[in-house]
Amino acid sequence: MSPPLVVWDPRMLDYDFGGNHPLDPLRWELTWLLAEMLGVIDGFEVFTPGPADVETLGLVHTLGYIDAVRRASRPGFPFSVGHGLGPPDNPIFPGMHESAALIAGGSVSAARAIAHGEVDRAVNFCGGLHHAMANHASGFCVYNDAALGIAALLQAGVRKVAYVDVDVHHGDGVQAAFYGDPRVLTVSIHQSPLSLFPGTGHATECGEGAADGTSVNIAVPAGTADASWLRAFHAVVPGVVRAFRPEVLVTQHGADSHREDPLADLNLTIDGHRTSYEALRELAETVTDGRWLALGGGGYSPVRVVPRSWTHLLAIVSGHDIDPATPLPQDWLALAAAARPGITLPVDMSDGTTHPVTFRRWDGTVDLAVDRAIRDTRNTIYPLHGLDPHDPRD
Repeated sequence: MSPPLVVWDPRMLDYDFGGNHPLDPLRWELTWLLAEMLGVIDGFEVFTPGPADVETLGLVHTLGYIDAVRRASRPGFPFSVGHGLGPPDNPIFPGMHESAALIAGGSVSAARAIAHGEVDRAVNFCGGLHHAMANHASGFCVYNDAALGIAALLQAGVRKVAYVDVDVHHGDGVQAAFYGDPRVLTVSIHQSPLSLFPGTGHATECGEGAADGTSVNIAVPAGTADASWLRAFHAVVPGVVRAFRPEVLVTQHGADSHREDPLADLNLTIDGHRTSYEALRELAETVTDGRWLALGGGGYSPVRVVPRSWTHLLAIVSGHDIDPATPLPQDWLALAAAARPGITLPVDMSDGTTHPVTFRRWDGTVDLAVDRAIRDTRNTIYPLHGLDPHDPRD
């Protein structure tokens, strides 16, 4: 089998809303440079994608929306064209269609390579733009490359796909795309919609019709840290994924659950992220025979957090894990300091938490707010998969 793919083209950095917009392409550039300097990229075949064409984008998005994005992408275009394009969250910019289609093309091409047996694993850390809807932009996301990757897998003959989203925000766009499709399991663990955008992702959102039970939402309370988050993850995610028996695992790895992220209120560490990536790798190895497409996502601390988190992700996908105590290269630190003068930089690939992060597994008791989230999701979802919501072994 060929080495895993990593999708990369510097032109994807043109996906840039400009000004002081939180989604800064610097996070992608510094991730690539850090992974390269630490030798992580050596474990991959670097794949330069082409942009997704209209037919491919149409697997998820309406033609009217695609046309609106293309019109709004022209240099000097002066105003909003509707479809969520133009407000501060999703301002229009020249070349928007081209750069968004390139990111989407990367995820679609990686998905097709997995479906056709060319590779087992692939990463597009510039992807994971999970909020975009069929007919409008949302949450900094123009084209939903995650949903498009899943649609491409199905189009290529994959019978069942499981999508697991660990971004701090609910994976609403992917859920919406497959809410009535029993071939796709969408699992999102996120900060409670009562306290965070997009305001969806309640445990009661579980799919419709023949897809009842295939949308799974674990809404953890604000302030949740590594140990409680990992308890919630392990109390729900492995059980439902194994019961669903997918052929391919697609994962979204927003790093905005980190305690330093300015747009959310969870308290995870780099070490907690790394532990979750290891758990998802184990799921891929035991459930899908290693077939795994990993995507980036949110993350708005572009220097201190995202590059380290996603470099760990790349290393774990490739099977060449990095010791959390690994010092950051001096050349990378110099580039990071030049990009963001005045920021105190980390010194290594850890936040100082013992690794792997230890946590108490859910035993059926409901002592904390996170336990109530576990209970609510299990009570809603587990019976629909033939699992016992009260048995911690399931």
